[in-house]
Amino acid sequence: MTGPESEGSEVRRAVCPGSFDPITNGHLDIIARASRLYDVVHVAVMINQSKKGLFEIEERIDLIRQVTAEFGNVEVEAFHGLLVDFCKERDIPAIVKGLRAVSDFDYELQMAQMNNGLSGVETLFVPTNPTYSFLSSSLVKEVATWGGDVSHLVPPVVLEALGERLKKD
Repeated sequence: MTGPESEGSEVRRAVCPGSFDPITNGHLDIIARASRLYDVVHVAVMINQSKKGLFEIEERIDLIRQVTAEFGNVEVEAFHGLLVDFCKERDIPAIVKGLRAVSDFDYELQMAQMNNGLSGVETLFVPTNPTYSFLSSSLVKEVATWGGDVSHLVPPVVLEALGERLKKD
């Protein structure tokens, strides 16, 4: 066997965490970039019991799997609790986070320092593609709810799922 899983080589793993309700082109850009840097990228879909999402966890996981299938090295699963515990259980030494603006940095730096202090897990900040610097799942949901065009903000399969979900609600 050759490559990263051969004897003596360590598989480089990272995690991209989030709620992904729904996954946007901004999220996808960060995951794609991480997938070029790491052998395996885990997408950890956060379960927040106190918050009702537009999509159920299983639906989010399915959508993410569909839009990341082309990368070949992305694994998607749900998690609840501390992200550092998710990382420990899977031997993941790095968290990859996209930063849209300075306001993201203030919060994310605190989280990165806490995670490192708890477990030694490093956080790598990736600047968001300027095309997506304003983009959030919340904004996509709000615009789509009011009939706005979000086709340039989400992958086609997500756009279709959004349309179906919003017709039901």
